[in-house]
Amino acid sequence: MPRPTAAQLAYGSATVVFSTVALLLLTRTTNGVAVAAIGIASLALGLLVAVTLPVRRRTGPARAAAAAAVPAAAPDGLTARVPAARAHTGAEARTGEHSLRR
Repeated sequence: MPRPTAAQLAYGSATVVFSTVALLLLTRTTNGVAVAAIGIASLALGLLVAVTLPVRRRTGPARAAAAAAVPAAAPDGLTARVPAARAHTGAEARTGEHSLRR
């Protein structure tokens, strides 16, 4: 099971807090069983909000390279070829030193 994101934790927690306060104020209950039921209902609602929150997918290097390889439209309506970015696997990638190779 994947770990929850920060947004899921924040929205779920805020839902629990605000729904608990709102339900307690609306019902004006002082009974312990009713307060416990409101707490459980608020936790269930917060869990539902956190689980159904859409998760934004991270774009990895493979997606970026695939997006760069898509041809771009030229002003005259023809397609232009755009070279894809090269992956550096040698020492220059680890040290940050890039040499010009011809």
